Amino acid sequence: AKKSCKQLAENSSERLKLFVKALCAQDKAAASAFISQAKLLNAAANKLVQSIKRFQGSMKWEKLPFKFLRPYYMNSGENVQEMEMALRGMEIALESIPSFPGSLMVDDGELKDGLLRLEDHISCTIRQSKCLVPGDSSTVPESNAEDVAKFFQSLQTMPQSHQDLPTFFFLFCMKLLHSKSLPEPRTKKPVLENGKSKQNGFSFKEVWSSFGLDSRRVKPALKFSLSLGCAVLFGLKYSKPNGFWSGLPVAISFAAAREATFKVANIKAQGTVLGTVYGVIGCFLFERFLPIRFLSLLPWFIFTSFLRQSKMYGQAGGISAVIGALLILGRKNFGPPSEFAIARIIETFIGLSCSIGVELLFQPKRASTLAKIELSKSLGTLHECIDNLSLQPNHVESHKKLKFHVNQLGKFIGEAEVEPNFWFLPFHSACYGKLFGSLSKMSDLLLFGTHAIRFLQQESQKLETSWKETVNKLDGDLKLFKGSVGSLIKCLGNITSIPMLDKGLQKDGISYDIEMGKPPCPNFFRVPDSEEDEDELNKVLSSFLQHSKEAVDMIHGIEGEKEIKSQTVLSLSAMGYCIKVLIAETRMIEEGIRELVQWENPSTPVNLHEISCKIRAQYS
Repeated sequence: AKKSCKQLAENSSERLKLFVKALCAQDKAAASAFISQAKLLNAAANKLVQSIKRFQGSMKWEKLPFKFLRPYYMNSGENVQEMEMALRGMEIALESIPSFPGSLMVDDGELKDGLLRLEDHISCTIRQSKCLVPGDSSTVPESNAEDVAKFFQSLQTMPQSHQDLPTFFFLFCMKLLHSKSLPEPRTKKPVLENGKSKQNGFSFKEVWSSFGLDSRRVKPALKFSLSLGCAVLFGLKYSKPNGFWSGLPVAISFAAAREATFKVANIKAQGTVLGTVYGVIGCFLFERFLPIRFLSLLPWFIFTSFLRQSKMYGQAGGISAVIGALLILGRKNFGPPSEFAIARIIETFIGLSCSIGVELLFQPKRASTLAKIELSKSLGTLHECIDNLSLQPNHVESHKKLKFHVNQLGKFIGEAEVEPNFWFLPFHSACYGKLFGSLSKMSDLLLFGTHAIRFLQQESQKLETSWKETVNKLDGDLKLFKGSVGSLIKCLGNITSIPMLDKGLQKDGISYDIEMGKPPCPNFFRVPDSEEDEDELNKVLSSFLQHSKEAVDMIHGIEGEKEIKSQTVLSLSAMGYCIKVLIAETRMIEEGIRELVQWENPSTPVNLHEISCKIRAQYS
């Protein structure tokens, strides 16, 4: 795990350099080239992150045994998430910059020089301290720490236009990366409904879990046992001499987590057939030369090593191909190879059929159905996160919940793309991919917004009451933002919660009872890219930036004025950028939902406003 952490530190340092070069680029083409190089490194970083997570369980032994020392310990998994979060924010900011170089890079040469010094300082810190590795006490360079502090203190004014917000957000992400850890709040003790903390006591569920008998472990074990038992049983029913071979494809690369059932069965069958055919051909060519027959396995091992790393076959297909050839070329005196090959292929299909049947028994819902359900849950949690957005202290549990649902959505989309359609409606993978990208970006931006708010709260404690009154105006702007974007997300979530438009929703001219207090649903669904729509959306952002400028101008005559003002500028600019991108991504989600509903109902004209009003009238 430490080796992967060090490799990731080198990778992150290189990506940081590329991002800074892209920000300082003189034209769009050069910036795009640097961003493309960083994305290639990002693919390698994702593999390293998965490797670190895989070994995270073994790193529990490295934690300090005393509870009072554990708050000062930061494990590698948390450090990885913090660094990747900051780099992800830089990439988002660069992709939204309309033209290069930005106005800040052109007008202020000192800012560019300071940015390069900051990048060099952070890169040296990452490389020398190996900050991803817990317990590593290497010396962190501090030679240019004062220059870095002066660089941030040079940011004393709010951005002059919306076009400068991405650059300020980029600097905000560098500030987070410079601090080496994101300011996530500590998880408090669990609180019960009566408000008292949970007390230690006897619990049958805890005792059950202490023996490793929780449902997450019992279910995969039961599923594997039933699949293997049925495969051997039916294999012996077909052929007693070769019946036990039907259990081999079930046991190969069995995964406890949910996976694409038909895809895995298909690649196992293909791998088995490939290996078996190779074995039969090898026996035919080297029938009288047993040592040469054994040596013929070497090129096959090399070939299957590439199969295991490919997307087409993966681990399951590669291992099946190795075993298929090994069982024929690696044995002797087992009869004619062609007869054994046919029996082996038949037993393989018996085992895979049993595995598919048991998998469908335990998980009957299709991945496309689960993706639709998870999309609705993601939108509901997104509305909850936006509704909780405020300059007052708030909770971050909803952000973790949103991240979980978005990750689950990505898994189901990947599984649904490779499952057979049968008689069902084909899965609209392109539309779901766009929705997943927008939800993932909004999830990251909401977390950045939470960090900006926390920085702002820390600085506000040092300021006077008059400044806090100005902050109330900012909170009012956030309420307007939540009222428009949050309501739209809620309506979209209600629409996706319905599998198909029933006949009642397809009827036109539904009536509203005024006496029951059910007025028509507000028309949040408008024609995209219209001038009226853009003016209304930009009005909230312009008001927020204007009130932010007033708040920054009121900071004067206090100790540490430059530091407080620079931190306030970065935090408020980051909040403004998050609002801007959240509005844009919400419109993209609206378009995606409209396309998805039209795909599911091709014979019905789709009007999201009418559907939302009818859902509200029918189900409220």
